[in-house]
Amino acid sequence: AWFHCFAGIAGDMALGSLLDAGADLGEVRALLDRLPMTGWGLDAEPVLRAGIAATRAVVSAPDDGVVRTYAHISGLVDEARLPDRVRDRAQAAFAALAQVEGRLHRRPPEQVHFHEVGGIDAVIDVVGTCAALEVLGVASVWASPVATGMGMVRSAHGMLPNPAPAVMDLLRGAPTYGRDVQLELTTPTGAALLAATVVGWGPLPPVEVEVTGYGAGTRDLDGLPNVTQVVLGRPLPEMETGEPGRTGGQPAVLLEVNVDDATGETLAHAVSALLQAGAHDAWITPVIMKKGRPAHTVSALADSPLAQAVAKVLVAETGSLGVRGQTLERWPAARELHEVEVDGVPVRVKVSPGRSKVEYDDAARAARRSGLPLREVVSRAEAAWRQRQSPSDTGGDTG
Repeated sequence: AWFHCFAGIAGDMALGSLLDAGADLGEVRALLDRLPMTGWGLDAEPVLRAGIAATRAVVSAPDDGVVRTYAHISGLVDEARLPDRVRDRAQAAFAALAQVEGRLHRRPPEQVHFHEVGGIDAVIDVVGTCAALEVLGVASVWASPVATGMGMVRSAHGMLPNPAPAVMDLLRGAPTYGRDVQLELTTPTGAALLAATVVGWGPLPPVEVEVTGYGAGTRDLDGLPNVTQVVLGRPLPEMETGEPGRTGGQPAVLLEVNVDDATGETLAHAVSALLQAGAHDAWITPVIMKKGRPAHTVSALADSPLAQAVAKVLVAETGSLGVRGQTLERWPAARELHEVEVDGVPVRVKVSPGRSKVEYDDAARAARRSGLPLREVVSRAEAAWRQRQSPSDTGGDTG
């Protein structure tokens, strides 16, 4: 998916664009129903914005007056038993927001109170967007440079400059430009979704276009369609070769620290925290430091917009006095996700040229529900995939 943010982006605009592009509203609602929250509704309203047919995602939710903390919202998402990719994307968005708000208000991220973003409607916008990406089978997200407005905006903390400080922090490392519009074109929710999901910035990458959708903002603007455009398509082969030097390298930042005074439990928790903060991967390598001291290098690989947030987690969890980093590129190999059933429980199988691998989290969930040993679940899932496999089976994720 490629988001064209020429009029900015907000949570409801992102969700609306994906619904407009064909995400089934019933399936999105079904995933949202897993959240331990009641009283909300989600509808898709067809509208026109400067002559462009678009969809407005309309969230109805009571103003319960509850100011939720990051820890509270993170717990809601975990409790929902969402598909892994939905959960991970939503958690990364809220983690990015918490890191930014914590930095702005000088408090630990887990103690951050979300005001506008903590409302039920904003939670539905974020998790709903991640659910819609999953319903559409979107494997990777790209985005254009992001437009912002100017002037002042009102918030729970009073009047703030536009773009809001949180928006600018979330878009750190992303190409951004301003429009002479006295309106908040890009909201913290929209910026957080980009920070959590985007793997590359710039013009539309080489894809075979399948569908385009438009998500409407609340207001009509003079001379500017107040919509976010999304383009869905299948990446062209040269983007998926997995070969360095070919088109499609995805920018990323490698962050590392050396520590010689951390326990095994501390290091294990650091890896979990880094992944929760949105890192693609995190790992630990034994090293020998100066004077022959045994130590460990803690490494994390993150997209540029999340690098600051991941680096802060790295420092907080290891106690290091600094972080070293380098910019590099990733060439993910072509892969597809297929789903089989084991004892009535859906289990995904990741398929790439010449090999297939059962998703561990799905297999573990199936093992818990069925009472079967994990290795038996994996064996049955592999057998089910082999039985289904045929030369005509070419389905998979879109870009």
